[in-house]
Amino acid sequence: MAERDSDFGSFLSGFLVGGVIGAAVALLLAPQSGEETRTLIREKGVEIKDKTVQTVEEAYAKAEAAAADARSRAEDLANLARQRAEELKNRGQVIIEAAKRSKKGSSAKTSSSTADEKSTKKKSSSKKS
Repeated sequence: MAERDSDFGSFLSGFLVGGVIGAAVALLLAPQSGEETRTLIREKGVEIKDKTVQTVEEAYAKAEAAAADARSRAEDLANLARQRAEELKNRGQVIIEAAKRSKKGSSAKTSSSTADEKSTKKKSSSKKS
C-alpha cells in the first residue's frame, strides 16, 4: 500500500514540475506581450471575416450566374420542345388528311366498281332474257 502512495506521489510531483517548467519556457519564448497577442488575434479575426465575406459574395455571384445560365438553357429547351411538338402536330395532320383522302378514294372506287358490277350484271341478265 505504501508503494501505491509512493507511485501516486511521484506522478503528482512530476506533473506539477512539468507544468511549472512548461509555463516558464512559454514565458521565456513568447515573442510578444499579451496585449500584442490580443491585437494580433483581433486583426486576424477581422482578416478572416473579410475573406469569408468576399468568398461568400463570390459564391453568390457564381450561383446567380449558374442560375441565369440554367434558366436560359431551360427556355431554349422549352422553345425547342414547342417547335418539335408543332412539327409533329403538322405531320400528324398531314398524315390524317392523307389517310382520309385515301379512304375516300378507296370508298369511291369501291362504290364505282360496285355500280359497274351491278350494271354489268343487269346487262348480262337482260341479254339472257
